[in-house]
Amino acid sequence: MASTARRLAAATIVAVTTLSLAACNNSSGTSDTGSSTAGAAVTGGTLNMLGAGDVDYMDPNISYYSVGYLNLRMWSRQLFTYPADPGGKNTTPVADLATELPTTANGGISADGKTYTIKIKSGAQWNTTPARQVTAADLVRGVKRTANPVQPFGGIPDFANLIVGFPAFQAGFAKVASTPAAIASYINNTPLPGVVAKDDTTVVFTLTQPATYFPDMLTLPAFSPAPVEALKYLPASTELGNNFPSDGPYQVDSWVPTKSITYTRNPAWNASTDTVRKAYVDKINVNETVSQDSIQQQLQTGTPSADLEFDVGPPPSQLPALIAKKDPNLNLGETASTNPYVVYNTASPNNNKALANLKVRQAISYAINRDNVLQVLGGPTINPPLTHVLPASIVGSKQIDPYPFNVDKAKQLLAEAGYPKLTLKFLYRNASEGGSKAFQTIQQDLSKAGITVVGVPSPNADFYVKYLQVPTAARSGVWDLSLASWGADWYGNAALSFFNPLFSGTPSFPPIGSNFGLYNDPSTNTLIQQAAAAPTEDQAAALWAQADAKVMADAPFYPLTNPKWPNYHASQVNNAVFVPAMQMFDPTNVWLAKDKQG
Repeated sequence: MASTARRLAAATIVAVTTLSLAACNNSSGTSDTGSSTAGAAVTGGTLNMLGAGDVDYMDPNISYYSVGYLNLRMWSRQLFTYPADPGGKNTTPVADLATELPTTANGGISADGKTYTIKIKSGAQWNTTPARQVTAADLVRGVKRTANPVQPFGGIPDFANLIVGFPAFQAGFAKVASTPAAIASYINNTPLPGVVAKDDTTVVFTLTQPATYFPDMLTLPAFSPAPVEALKYLPASTELGNNFPSDGPYQVDSWVPTKSITYTRNPAWNASTDTVRKAYVDKINVNETVSQDSIQQQLQTGTPSADLEFDVGPPPSQLPALIAKKDPNLNLGETASTNPYVVYNTASPNNNKALANLKVRQAISYAINRDNVLQVLGGPTINPPLTHVLPASIVGSKQIDPYPFNVDKAKQLLAEAGYPKLTLKFLYRNASEGGSKAFQTIQQDLSKAGITVVGVPSPNADFYVKYLQVPTAARSGVWDLSLASWGADWYGNAALSFFNPLFSGTPSFPPIGSNFGLYNDPSTNTLIQQAAAAPTEDQAAALWAQADAKVMADAPFYPLTNPKWPNYHASQVNNAVFVPAMQMFDPTNVWLAKDKQG
């Protein structure tokens, strides 16, 4: 699917962070950066992380969830990644396994923008026996593994048509038996023309078109190398998760799903090859069985076995007080998401296909009072307003607000469309206090414009898999409006990861994509294709801004907010720098106070 796990990561923000936030003022002293540090870095000790849930997959080429990325930070390296930069440049990729970022000047990008030649650092090693160099062949193997028939990577639509030969390779792989032997045979014997090992440490990517965002895309863990030992096990399996060799500073000693993870130092890791991870602590323990309230209590009270969160933030009810007292251990971080937003079912047969009418959709957009919704989600400090597709940190974002709250305008458009009165079905997760309150607020807002809204409550477990991911549910009119959420697959030059899965017509329809309202406009599709193939980032930015304006004019959805993500750490933790890709402080760069090392 186009973004199942990354979508779920964003959905977690709605379900956990915005449950019942009270309005509060921005007074956190660490917003978007990290903790202050005192004195020189201290090595050693055990970092204890507490969580209430698990990773999606302990598999670099398959994981597609922010908590999964947090886990991989410890033991898996990519060609490029995001640094833990206290100065805030933590959404700009840097070389990790690669020797440098490719440019046309250094020969890494061909003149036509379609060929990327990338060198892997000498000395980066697997913790095999004996330790050995990470190679270009390992990188090719890793990319091939994303298309496996057991559990393919959820973000494949981001690059399926970009890498030469990938669609055919993927189609062939889908027919392979789901056994380690059959998978290994296909990977070993089937070439992928767009990803080739030129020599032991040089990998060449060949694209179908120029893609200015490609180096940013290569930060995805899907593009991690995979050693030959990974082929002994089924992709995404628990057995593989406990046996996947490490090329990072730590190795997985033990993973008991939903219970615990233990990481210890990787003796094969060479610090001189890794400018991203300092690996100050000797060991990292993750306890995945702790409640959100208990985690916060332990972090605040100095419990020796509590240093960092793993998969949850502070309880929403406690955030206002933490912000009000300017707690230095609290951070409100960038998410680069649209979370939540209201999606309109353009294929609904209800009300004589009213939602297929542009004026009706525009009327709904004018009738929703964004300020009211943000207030029940916690106020604008945690939920700054987003009035168009792209959050401000994404290349191509241009501030527009095409639908300021205007009930009279909404009534006028409904009358012009021939629908002065409507009854719409609103799908929402009733277990989420934030979701329930947002639904109720929108219900009240729309009633003022003559629109009756009837709730369609859903359990969390059914929300996507039984409703939004099932096109027949949309086409049969099970729902007309719904809350949904989305987060960037990468950062910076990442507009494609919004438009391709959400607004690119038929290819983005679920279950492959996440265009839940089945929006399809030929001119929008053309703009997306043109922006994706733009030869320069500036040209791409201008085209993405046009695509943003076109989508907003067509009103297939109503954006609400690009929320902040709150994290908290114990006082003994130093250099806690928030990295948006993980939605967490980077554990590989923190150190513990000398007298409190776990």
